[in-house]
Amino acid sequence: MNAPDDLLYTKEHEWAKIDGDNATIGITDYAQHALGDITFVDVPKAGSTVKQSELCATVESVKAASDVYAPLTGEVIKANTELAGHPELVNKSAYESGWFARIKIADPSEKSKLMTSAQYKEYVKGLS
Repeated sequence: MNAPDDLLYTKEHEWAKIDGDNATIGITDYAQHALGDITFVDVPKAGSTVKQSELCATVESVKAASDVYAPLTGEVIKANTELAGHPELVNKSAYESGWFARIKIADPSEKSKLMTSAQYKEYVKGLS
């Protein structure tokens, strides 16, 4: 399973890459694999606010529709609009071209509620 060390993770299989006051967010490689071929992604709009652990996006695949929850609270400064026409980017590259949004972090202390890569890998092991 691919879970890069420089990211933080949620139990719902979202990730956040922190860069100063900003974070890039998306779903994990584990999540995209479990969903199968992704056919539609609805990402949060630039200028909107997302709240930690609350719905921020939707993903549809050949298997199911899934809600995506924000790993951190913040204002969306950029949405990955490329996913509208190419939802398969999440399957091909969950951590690179398949990101959902970039946010300006509102509360840096929320990072403490997220898992490290090692913690996430252990968590996923317990699911199988």
